[in-house]
Amino acid sequence: MKERNFGRTGQRVSEIGFGAWAIGGTWGEVSHEDAKSALHAALDAGMTFIDTADVYGDGRSEKIIAEVLNERGGKRPFVATKLGRRLSPHVAEGYTESNLQAFVERSLNNLQVDSLDLVQLHCPPTEIYYTPEVFDVMDKLVAAGKIRSYGVSVEKVEEGLKAIDYPNVSSVQIIYNIFRQRPAELFFHETRKRNVAVIARVPLASGLLTGKMNANTAFSADDHRAFNRNGEAFDKGETFSGVPYDVALDAVEDIRKLVKGDVTMAMFALRWILMDDAVSVVIPGAKNPAQAEANTQASNLAPLDQETMTALKTLYQQKIAPWVHQRW
Repeated sequence: MKERNFGRTGQRVSEIGFGAWAIGGTWGEVSHEDAKSALHAALDAGMTFIDTADVYGDGRSEKIIAEVLNERGGKRPFVATKLGRRLSPHVAEGYTESNLQAFVERSLNNLQVDSLDLVQLHCPPTEIYYTPEVFDVMDKLVAAGKIRSYGVSVEKVEEGLKAIDYPNVSSVQIIYNIFRQRPAELFFHETRKRNVAVIARVPLASGLLTGKMNANTAFSADDHRAFNRNGEAFDKGETFSGVPYDVALDAVEDIRKLVKGDVTMAMFALRWILMDDAVSVVIPGAKNPAQAEANTQASNLAPLDQETMTALKTLYQQKIAPWVHQRW
Protein backbone atom coordinates (compact mmCIF):
# COMPACT_ATOMS: atom_id res chain seq x y z
CA MET A 1 0.00 0.00 0.00
CA LYS A 2 1.44 3.34 -1.04
CA GLU A 3 1.55 6.17 1.50
CA ARG A 4 1.07 9.93 1.29
CA ASN A 5 1.81 12.83 3.61
CA PHE A 6 -1.14 13.88 5.72
CA GLY A 7 -0.77 17.60 5.28
CA ARG A 8 1.41 19.35 7.82
CA THR A 9 0.68 16.92 10.67
CA GLY A 10 3.93 15.05 10.11
CA GLN A 11 1.95 11.82 9.65
CA ARG A 12 2.15 9.51 6.65
CA VAL A 13 -0.93 7.42 5.92
CA SER A 14 -1.98 4.80 3.40
CA GLU A 15 -3.44 6.52 0.34
CA ILE A 16 -6.51 4.32 0.67
CA GLY A 17 -8.07 4.29 4.10
CA PHE A 18 -11.06 2.63 5.73
CA GLY A 19 -14.31 4.57 5.79
CA ALA A 20 -16.14 3.28 8.87
CA TRP A 21 -19.63 4.69 8.25
CA ALA A 22 -21.00 1.42 6.87
CA ILE A 23 -19.92 -0.61 9.92
CA GLY A 24 -21.78 1.86 12.11
CA GLY A 25 -25.13 2.01 10.37
CA THR A 26 -27.49 3.45 7.70
CA TRP A 27 -25.99 1.24 4.97
CA GLY A 28 -28.19 -1.76 5.64
CA GLU A 29 -27.48 -4.51 8.15
CA VAL A 30 -23.83 -5.26 8.92
CA SER A 31 -23.25 -7.81 11.67
CA HIS A 32 -20.76 -7.15 14.45
CA GLU A 33 -18.54 -9.96 13.23
CA ASP A 34 -18.66 -8.83 9.59
CA ALA A 35 -17.78 -5.30 10.69
CA LYS A 36 -14.78 -6.52 12.67
CA SER A 37 -13.66 -8.85 9.89
CA ALA A 38 -13.83 -6.05 7.31
CA LEU A 39 -11.66 -3.80 9.45
CA HIS A 40 -9.17 -6.58 10.21
CA ALA A 41 -8.89 -7.31 6.48
CA ALA A 42 -8.27 -3.65 5.68
CA LEU A 43 -5.52 -3.39 8.28
CA ASP A 44 -3.99 -6.69 7.16
CA ALA A 45 -3.83 -5.27 3.62
CA GLY A 46 -1.86 -2.25 4.77
CA MET A 47 -4.44 0.46 5.47
CA THR A 48 -3.16 2.82 8.16
CA PHE A 49 -5.98 5.39 8.16
CA ILE A 50 -9.49 4.91 9.59
CA ASP A 51 -12.25 7.51 9.39
CA THR A 52 -15.25 7.32 11.69
CA ALA A 53 -17.69 9.59 13.54
CA ASP A 54 -19.49 9.62 16.86
CA VAL A 55 -22.88 9.36 15.13
CA TYR A 56 -22.09 6.28 13.05
CA GLY A 57 -24.38 3.81 14.77
CA ASP A 58 -24.52 6.14 17.80
CA GLY A 59 -20.95 5.21 18.68
CA ARG A 60 -21.03 1.65 17.35
CA SER A 61 -18.40 2.35 14.71
CA GLU A 62 -15.98 3.91 17.19
CA LYS A 63 -16.44 1.02 19.63
CA ILE A 64 -15.83 -1.62 16.96
CA ILE A 65 -12.63 0.17 15.94
CA ALA A 66 -11.44 0.17 19.56
CA GLU A 67 -12.24 -3.53 19.88
CA VAL A 68 -10.32 -4.46 16.73
CA LEU A 69 -7.29 -2.32 17.53
CA ASN A 70 -7.11 -3.70 21.07
CA GLU A 71 -7.22 -7.24 19.66
CA ARG A 72 -4.40 -6.50 17.24
CA GLY A 73 -2.05 -4.57 19.47
CA GLY A 74 1.16 -3.14 18.03
CA LYS A 75 1.41 0.16 16.19
CA ARG A 76 -1.96 1.82 15.87
CA PRO A 77 -3.25 3.26 12.60
CA PHE A 78 -4.23 6.92 12.39
CA VAL A 79 -7.87 7.22 13.51
CA ALA A 80 -9.94 10.25 12.56
CA THR A 81 -13.35 10.85 14.11
CA LYS A 82 -15.94 13.62 13.89
CA LEU A 83 -18.26 15.54 16.18
CA GLY A 84 -21.25 17.86 16.03
CA ARG A 85 -23.97 15.81 14.38
CA ARG A 86 -25.19 14.50 17.72
CA LEU A 87 -26.77 17.89 18.26
CA SER A 88 -30.54 17.79 17.94
CA PRO A 89 -31.44 20.10 16.41
CA HIS A 90 -28.16 20.41 14.55
CA VAL A 91 -27.80 24.18 14.75
CA ALA A 92 -24.86 26.55 15.11
CA GLU A 93 -25.95 27.57 18.61
CA GLY A 94 -25.19 24.04 19.81
CA TYR A 95 -21.47 24.33 19.02
CA THR A 96 -20.66 25.49 22.54
CA GLU A 97 -17.46 24.78 24.43
CA SER A 98 -19.25 22.47 26.85
CA ASN A 99 -20.90 20.47 24.07
CA LEU A 100 -17.68 20.13 22.07
CA GLN A 101 -15.79 19.00 25.16
CA ALA A 102 -18.51 16.45 25.96
CA PHE A 103 -18.42 15.05 22.42
CA VAL A 104 -14.63 14.67 22.60
CA GLU A 105 -14.83 12.90 25.96
CA ARG A 106 -17.41 10.48 24.57
CA SER A 107 -15.22 9.64 21.57
CA LEU A 108 -12.19 9.21 23.84
CA ASN A 109 -14.21 6.70 25.83
CA ASN A 110 -15.61 4.92 22.76
CA LEU A 111 -12.17 4.62 21.13
CA GLN A 112 -10.48 3.83 24.45
CA VAL A 113 -7.64 6.30 24.01
CA ASP A 114 -6.21 9.21 25.99
CA SER A 115 -5.94 11.52 22.96
CA LEU A 116 -7.69 11.56 19.59
CA ASP A 117 -5.49 11.64 16.46
CA LEU A 118 -7.84 13.89 14.50
CA VAL A 119 -11.24 15.38 15.28
CA GLN A 120 -13.29 16.89 12.47
CA LEU A 121 -16.25 19.21 12.78
CA HIS A 122 -18.88 17.05 11.10
CA CYS A 123 -20.45 19.09 8.29
CA PRO A 124 -21.48 21.88 10.62
CA PRO A 125 -23.92 24.65 9.65
CA THR A 126 -22.27 27.10 7.28
CA GLU A 127 -22.27 29.89 9.87
CA ILE A 128 -19.84 27.89 12.02
CA TYR A 129 -17.08 28.65 9.49
CA TYR A 130 -17.63 32.32 10.35
CA THR A 131 -17.52 31.72 14.11
CA PRO A 132 -13.88 31.92 15.27
CA GLU A 133 -14.87 31.01 18.81
CA VAL A 134 -15.58 27.43 17.74
CA PHE A 135 -12.08 27.06 16.34
CA ASP A 136 -10.70 28.63 19.53
CA VAL A 137 -12.33 25.79 21.48
CA MET A 138 -10.66 23.24 19.22
CA ASP A 139 -7.31 24.95 19.89
CA LYS A 140 -7.98 24.61 23.62
CA LEU A 141 -8.67 20.89 23.21
CA VAL A 142 -5.33 20.50 21.43
CA ALA A 143 -3.56 22.44 24.20
CA ALA A 144 -5.21 20.20 26.80
CA GLY A 145 -3.93 17.08 25.04
CA LYS A 146 -7.43 15.75 24.33
CA ILE A 147 -6.88 15.90 20.57
CA ARG A 148 -3.69 16.01 18.52
CA SER A 149 -5.09 17.87 15.54
CA TYR A 150 -8.39 18.97 14.09
CA GLY A 151 -10.06 19.54 10.76
CA VAL A 152 -13.45 19.88 9.15
CA SER A 153 -15.75 17.74 7.06
CA VAL A 154 -17.58 19.96 4.60
CA GLU A 155 -20.52 19.77 2.23
CA LYS A 156 -19.46 22.63 -0.03
CA VAL A 157 -16.24 23.80 -1.65
CA GLU A 158 -16.87 27.30 -0.30
CA GLU A 159 -16.98 25.94 3.26
CA GLY A 160 -13.64 24.21 2.75
CA LEU A 161 -12.07 27.39 1.42
CA LYS A 162 -13.29 29.36 4.44
CA ALA A 163 -12.19 26.64 6.89
CA ILE A 164 -8.57 26.69 5.77
CA ASP A 165 -8.39 30.39 6.60
CA TYR A 166 -8.08 29.18 10.21
CA PRO A 167 -4.37 28.46 10.66
CA ASN A 168 -4.76 25.31 12.76
CA VAL A 169 -7.22 23.48 10.51
CA SER A 170 -5.00 20.62 9.39
CA SER A 171 -7.41 18.70 7.17
CA VAL A 172 -10.57 19.00 5.12
CA GLN A 173 -12.79 16.07 4.27
CA ILE A 174 -14.81 16.60 1.11
CA ILE A 175 -16.79 14.61 -1.43
CA TYR A 176 -14.57 14.02 -4.44
CA ASN A 177 -15.21 11.42 -7.12
CA ILE A 178 -15.87 11.12 -10.86
CA PHE A 179 -19.34 12.61 -10.23
CA ARG A 180 -18.06 15.46 -8.02
CA GLN A 181 -15.05 17.03 -9.73
CA ARG A 182 -15.31 20.65 -8.59
CA PRO A 183 -12.82 20.35 -5.67
CA ALA A 184 -9.99 19.81 -8.18
CA GLU A 185 -10.31 23.42 -9.25
CA LEU A 186 -9.54 26.25 -6.79
CA PHE A 187 -9.93 24.21 -3.62
CA PHE A 188 -7.13 21.73 -4.30
CA HIS A 189 -4.88 24.59 -5.39
CA GLU A 190 -5.37 26.24 -2.01
CA THR A 191 -4.89 23.09 0.05
CA ARG A 192 -1.61 22.39 -1.73
CA LYS A 193 -0.42 25.93 -1.09
CA ARG A 194 -1.24 25.71 2.62
CA ASN A 195 -0.23 22.05 3.06
CA VAL A 196 -3.68 21.04 4.29
CA ALA A 197 -4.55 17.35 4.14
CA VAL A 198 -7.50 16.33 1.96
CA ILE A 199 -9.67 13.32 2.83
CA ALA A 200 -11.77 12.26 -0.19
CA ARG A 201 -15.06 10.79 0.95
CA VAL A 202 -17.99 9.16 -0.88
CA PRO A 203 -15.45 8.01 -3.50
CA LEU A 204 -17.80 5.52 -5.12
CA ALA A 205 -20.89 7.78 -5.08
CA SER A 206 -22.69 5.56 -2.57
CA GLY A 207 -21.89 2.47 -4.63
CA LEU A 208 -22.97 3.80 -8.02
CA LEU A 209 -19.39 3.82 -9.28
CA THR A 210 -18.99 0.12 -8.57
CA GLY A 211 -21.14 -0.44 -11.66
CA LYS A 212 -23.20 -3.01 -9.78
CA MET A 213 -26.47 -1.08 -9.50
CA ASN A 214 -29.37 -0.82 -11.90
CA ALA A 215 -32.89 0.59 -12.01
CA ASN A 216 -34.23 -2.39 -10.07
CA THR A 217 -31.68 -2.38 -7.24
CA ALA A 218 -33.50 -2.40 -3.89
CA PHE A 219 -32.18 -0.90 -0.65
CA SER A 220 -33.34 -1.78 2.84
CA ALA A 221 -35.41 0.71 4.78
CA ASP A 222 -32.50 1.57 7.10
CA ASP A 223 -30.15 2.34 4.18
CA HIS A 224 -29.70 6.05 3.45
CA ARG A 225 -29.79 5.22 -0.27
CA ALA A 226 -33.48 4.47 0.31
CA PHE A 227 -34.47 7.20 2.76
CA ASN A 228 -32.23 10.17 1.84
CA ARG A 229 -32.34 10.44 -1.95
CA ASN A 230 -33.87 13.90 -1.73
CA GLY A 231 -32.10 15.02 1.44
CA GLU A 232 -34.87 13.97 3.82
CA ALA A 233 -32.46 13.09 6.65
CA PHE A 234 -29.24 14.98 5.86
CA ASP A 235 -27.58 16.73 2.94
CA LYS A 236 -28.73 15.28 -0.38
CA GLY A 237 -25.18 15.38 -1.70
CA GLU A 238 -24.12 12.58 0.65
CA THR A 239 -26.38 10.10 -1.16
CA PHE A 240 -25.36 9.18 -4.71
CA SER A 241 -23.29 12.40 -4.64
CA GLY A 242 -26.49 14.35 -5.24
CA VAL A 243 -26.89 13.04 -8.80
CA PRO A 244 -30.39 11.82 -9.77
CA TYR A 245 -30.29 8.04 -9.80
CA ASP A 246 -31.36 7.58 -13.42
CA VAL A 247 -28.90 10.22 -14.65
CA ALA A 248 -26.10 8.53 -12.74
CA LEU A 249 -26.92 5.07 -14.07
CA ASP A 250 -26.73 6.37 -17.62
CA ALA A 251 -23.33 7.96 -16.94
CA VAL A 252 -22.07 4.75 -15.33
CA GLU A 253 -22.63 2.93 -18.61
CA ASP A 254 -20.40 5.47 -20.35
CA ILE A 255 -17.72 5.00 -17.71
CA ARG A 256 -17.92 1.23 -18.04
CA LYS A 257 -16.64 1.52 -21.62
CA LEU A 258 -13.43 3.14 -20.33
CA VAL A 259 -12.56 0.38 -17.84
CA LYS A 260 -10.02 -2.02 -19.32
CA GLY A 261 -8.88 -5.57 -18.59
CA ASP A 262 -9.63 -7.21 -15.26
CA VAL A 263 -9.86 -3.90 -13.39
CA THR A 264 -13.19 -3.45 -11.61
CA MET A 265 -15.09 -0.20 -11.96
CA ALA A 266 -14.66 0.44 -8.23
CA MET A 267 -10.87 0.12 -8.52
CA PHE A 268 -10.95 2.37 -11.59
CA ALA A 269 -12.99 5.02 -9.74
CA LEU A 270 -10.62 4.98 -6.76
CA ARG A 271 -7.58 5.23 -9.05
CA TRP A 272 -9.12 8.28 -10.70
CA ILE A 273 -9.21 10.03 -7.32
CA LEU A 274 -5.60 9.11 -6.59
CA MET A 275 -4.51 10.78 -9.82
CA ASP A 276 -4.57 14.12 -7.98
CA ASP A 277 -1.70 14.57 -5.54
CA ALA A 278 -3.73 17.05 -3.49
CA VAL A 279 -5.61 14.04 -2.10
CA SER A 280 -3.98 12.67 1.06
CA VAL A 281 -6.26 9.67 1.51
CA VAL A 282 -9.45 8.29 -0.01
CA ILE A 283 -11.87 6.47 2.30
CA PRO A 284 -14.13 3.89 0.63
CA GLY A 285 -16.31 1.90 2.99
CA ALA A 286 -16.52 -1.86 3.30
CA LYS A 287 -19.06 -4.22 4.86
CA ASN A 288 -16.99 -7.39 4.60
CA PRO A 289 -13.38 -8.56 4.12
CA ALA A 290 -13.70 -9.03 0.34
CA GLN A 291 -14.77 -5.42 -0.16
CA ALA A 292 -12.01 -4.15 2.11
CA GLU A 293 -9.33 -6.13 0.30
CA ALA A 294 -10.61 -5.09 -3.13
CA ASN A 295 -10.45 -1.41 -2.18
CA THR A 296 -6.74 -1.66 -1.42
CA GLN A 297 -5.93 -2.94 -4.92
CA ALA A 298 -6.53 0.46 -6.49
CA SER A 299 -3.29 1.64 -4.90
CA ASN A 300 -1.34 -0.71 -7.17
CA LEU A 301 -2.99 0.20 -10.47
CA ALA A 302 -1.05 2.05 -13.14
CA PRO A 303 -2.00 5.71 -13.60
CA LEU A 304 -4.93 6.37 -15.93
CA ASP A 305 -3.86 7.70 -19.32
CA GLN A 306 -4.61 11.24 -20.45
CA GLU A 307 -7.20 10.12 -22.99
CA THR A 308 -9.19 8.42 -20.24
CA MET A 309 -8.89 11.40 -17.90
CA THR A 310 -10.10 13.73 -20.65
CA ALA A 311 -13.05 11.46 -21.44
CA LEU A 312 -14.10 11.42 -17.77
CA LYS A 313 -13.87 15.20 -17.52
CA THR A 314 -16.00 15.59 -20.65
CA LEU A 315 -18.55 13.12 -19.31
CA TYR A 316 -18.77 15.07 -16.06
CA GLN A 317 -19.16 18.40 -17.79
CA GLN A 318 -21.86 17.19 -20.16
CA LYS A 319 -23.95 14.85 -18.02
CA ILE A 320 -23.23 15.42 -14.33
CA ALA A 321 -22.08 18.99 -13.70
CA PRO A 322 -25.48 20.59 -14.42
CA TRP A 323 -26.88 18.69 -11.44
CA VAL A 324 -24.09 19.22 -8.88
CA HIS A 325 -21.33 21.62 -9.86
CA GLN A 326 -22.64 24.91 -8.50
CA ARG A 327 -24.60 23.32 -5.64
CA TRP A 328 -21.65 21.83 -3.80
